[in-house]
Amino acid sequence: MSQTSPFVAIDFETADYGRDSACAVGLVRVEAGRIVERRYQLLRPPRRQFHFTEIHGITWEMVERQPPFENAWRELRELLTGAKFIAAHNAGFDRNVLFACCDASEMERPRQPFVCTVRLARQSLGIRPANLANVCRTLSIPLDHHHALSDAEACARIVLEADRRGAVPA
Repeated sequence: MSQTSPFVAIDFETADYGRDSACAVGLVRVEAGRIVERRYQLLRPPRRQFHFTEIHGITWEMVERQPPFENAWRELRELLTGAKFIAAHNAGFDRNVLFACCDASEMERPRQPFVCTVRLARQSLGIRPANLANVCRTLSIPLDHHHALSDAEACARIVLEADRRGAVPA
């Protein structure tokens, strides 16, 4: 992975405890070491229950007229074309949300491997604690935490900084 490798950073916000309950997604595409595209989409989750509004500020009323994952992903997935990997902070969570939403929609899962910026921050950059707010503070990356696009862009910038320092494994 070098700055010439295209990649996409992704972040989901969820409405409830179900992994298929994505209510927002942010994607940031990086090519040749720079951000070339940003996309943010509110999503209508499969259920009206919202347990995490206090974290991300999203309510049912904000998303009830938004497209469900299946409709939005048809366009958003184009950002992954040619990407070598997908980066996410705590990648297991975002991978599970993405896969659960794809499965529920009977859509193909992306095949790219995931790079976890929590692990990257800890192991390659030596940043602890490795929560997104602290990593961004340490690296002077702007962050509107729990806004999916801001979180995704922060992940992209963490990968770019690690690459700049020669800390991203090949």
